[in-house]
Amino acid sequence: MNEMKRQHPLAMLWSLWKLVKNSFAFIVFLFILRHGSASTWIMYGRIVFYVAIAFSVISIIWSWFTLRYTADDKAFQIYSGVFNRTRRTIPYTKIQNVNRHTSLFHRLFRVTSIRFETGIKGEDATFQLQVVSLSESERLEKVVAGHMSEANVASDAVEPNEEPVMRPEQVTLEEDIQLPVQEEIERNVHYKSTRKDIFKASFTSLSFLVLIPILGSLYSSIKDFFPDEKVTESILLTWLDTWWITALIITGLIAVSIMLGIIRTFVKYGDFQISSDRKRIYITKGMLEQTAFSILKERVQAVKITQSPMKRLLGLAEVELTTAGGVGESEQEVNSLYPFLPVKQAYDMISEILPSYQVTQEMQKLPRKSLWLRMLTPSWVWIIATGLLFYFKPPILGQNQAWWMISAILLLWIGICRITDFLHTRYILNENFIQLRTGALTSTLYISKREKVIEVQITRNLLQRWFGVASIQTVNRAKPVLHHTLNDIPLEAVEAFQLWYMERSQNVQTR
Repeated sequence: MNEMKRQHPLAMLWSLWKLVKNSFAFIVFLFILRHGSASTWIMYGRIVFYVAIAFSVISIIWSWFTLRYTADDKAFQIYSGVFNRTRRTIPYTKIQNVNRHTSLFHRLFRVTSIRFETGIKGEDATFQLQVVSLSESERLEKVVAGHMSEANVASDAVEPNEEPVMRPEQVTLEEDIQLPVQEEIERNVHYKSTRKDIFKASFTSLSFLVLIPILGSLYSSIKDFFPDEKVTESILLTWLDTWWITALIITGLIAVSIMLGIIRTFVKYGDFQISSDRKRIYITKGMLEQTAFSILKERVQAVKITQSPMKRLLGLAEVELTTAGGVGESEQEVNSLYPFLPVKQAYDMISEILPSYQVTQEMQKLPRKSLWLRMLTPSWVWIIATGLLFYFKPPILGQNQAWWMISAILLLWIGICRITDFLHTRYILNENFIQLRTGALTSTLYISKREKVIEVQITRNLLQRWFGVASIQTVNRAKPVLHHTLNDIPLEAVEAFQLWYMERSQNVQTR
């Protein structure tokens, strides 16, 4: 358990690959575009490049030798540094999330990367092994999972000055390994993506539009190949002169675009699986690059269900979990459950994964006076845009006085968005839960428990006082802090909300 270890030797190859990828632009400029150049500054640039590459290679090898770690009974001990040696200690009880990412490089060599994230900020907030064997990553994850589960139970039972009970080293090692294995056996699978889901998701995410920038880049390359733009235009006009060739090209482009969208979605969301055990939620996804992520249920602060216009049309929704301390700095979007779940299945899954959360589909609407208030509230966007249009009066489609039409269309659009937002807005206080839905085009349903809301705020502007309504705001612990606002609710609901939150002391024990 206390044995000092290094990363897998392939970590040096991984760092070299990253070095080549980051230096690709310099390689192309110095050795391809400026090939054969006798310029002095190009020659010095190549010398600097060679020196920098040599120094980087030596640094990669030396860093691999100097970076060592050990997993003792309580914490990770990390020793690193090339010239300045540093030692970091990350207690297991401070680790909130464990993220395992397996890229195509890792899959080729049957290795993986693992990242342990804490709730603090800065460079010392995480401990990451870029390349590690599968067996070693599983061992480290099991050790951390056991301590995270114990810390979660002890956080409500142990006083801050109380010392934990020490156990013999052999017994501690056995418990750290056996407990997660038992939880993994009892893991329940709540969702697994199918081909039908991937096909539907490819249209919902508009992935087929990926071909548009590709065609634009291809057209630009053709124009660069032919110096005379008239040649390019004559070639395109020749292709589009016959109707059947035009129809064939359009049909082919649509088919290729749809196929690329399906492939892109399949690679990103293929093998998507959501499972959970008694204490944690597990998310795995990806075909070429696989990501595995786990979230402690007790750290879930709120649940958000989002629907875009396209998803609302198809009856789909995206479920996001807001966790204490956030979900780290990775780019994998691992806090989101499958973004294309059927609405009913999304509601049922929340109750299955988080039994302590309840989703109520019947919610209270805003009064009609809230709609009149929103329609009468001045729009600064429309006022500023109309002022600019009136000053510059840009000609549109040959019409010099078309600026007022643009202003009228913008005002109509703002009014439609406000009406849609009014129709989508709902709220309800359900015993220990608060449930808010807001949004015009994209609606968001926010669900949180009373003890997870760390702060509330009630505000009233002049118009809201005249109409007898107010705005409420909730704050949840996250990274960044989660703020959710509901505007223009009646004063009776505001008073009920205030009384509801005052009862929070019954659910939260202060020390």
